[in-house]
Amino acid sequence: MKINEIIKERRIAKNFTQEQVAGYLGVTTPAVNKWEKGNSYPDITLLPALARLLDTDLNTLLSFQDDLTDREITMFLNHLSELLDTNGVEAVFKAAEQKIKEFPTCYPLILNAAMFLDGTLSMRPREQSREQYTEYVEVLYHRALQSRDSGIQNRAKAMLISKWIGREEYEKAQEFLQTLPDQDTVDKKQIQANLYIKLGKLEDAAKIEEEKLLSATNELHQILMTLMEIAIQDNRMEDAEYIADVSKKGAILFDLWEYSSYVAHFQLYSACKNRIKCLKVLVPMLKSLTHKWEINRSPLYRHIRTKEVDKSFGPKMQKTILQSLRTKEGDFLQEDTEFKFLLTEFDCAP
Repeated sequence: MKINEIIKERRIAKNFTQEQVAGYLGVTTPAVNKWEKGNSYPDITLLPALARLLDTDLNTLLSFQDDLTDREITMFLNHLSELLDTNGVEAVFKAAEQKIKEFPTCYPLILNAAMFLDGTLSMRPREQSREQYTEYVEVLYHRALQSRDSGIQNRAKAMLISKWIGREEYEKAQEFLQTLPDQDTVDKKQIQANLYIKLGKLEDAAKIEEEKLLSATNELHQILMTLMEIAIQDNRMEDAEYIADVSKKGAILFDLWEYSSYVAHFQLYSACKNRIKCLKVLVPMLKSLTHKWEINRSPLYRHIRTKEVDKSFGPKMQKTILQSLRTKEGDFLQEDTEFKFLLTEFDCAP
């Protein structure tokens, strides 16, 4: 809460009138009224007395917080998502900038805000002032490097490396890449799972192993996508199709989200500009985005804790994919009647 809200809340809690507060502090009633409306602030010399009068401390009165909790950061990111839908990109960037000004050394906030803003821009390739926004996001990644948390540092480095590769700044990317640590040779989670089994804590052990499996399958999926991209660039199209097939079978075999089973073929046919095959995959892929992934129904993931997915996520992704295909990368589809129908069906028409 802001200082004006805290003054009003604490005054009411203490059963004081504005006149009483003014009398105790030797100020006018209109002055107290202005404080509570946020039109002006108490003189700095009055703050200790005001805090004592309202039975609080200066940190509370001034809304001082050293840092945000993980939950508060998550709630703020949810707020940005809602703001994006209602007010657009500019409002989101302003809100993020303001929050970071309030907590200039909260590096988890800085990193997560940067990643959210980065994702926002990637979903809106035609956004005005994109260059300015992109520059701000990169500044945030650089600020996250100042964190003492190596995990935050390394995630920020990875994001910067990805950007430099995209801009063909390969030497800079290689320099940062060498500073990233290799994976630790000791698998702490596996040791913990083994200990839980010995202690008879089977649900705890299963949860660890299921999370490791899900992480490994997602990593495997990413490896296959990269191998397919290499094969495409090397003009080994039969190999690329084989790898896409393996990716689809893997997604089905490991009970992943239905959407994962379409992505490889969609990217392959988009890269090949194969209109017929691309549309054949695109339609069920778009529909799968609104199919709920009931992960706990699979025996592979019975104990994984899940969160309720935002129902607007699927429709947003549908529009994002179709909008991206209206750019140069989807030029082979833009005159197709079926594609135009999809744009209309998913409310993405110009």
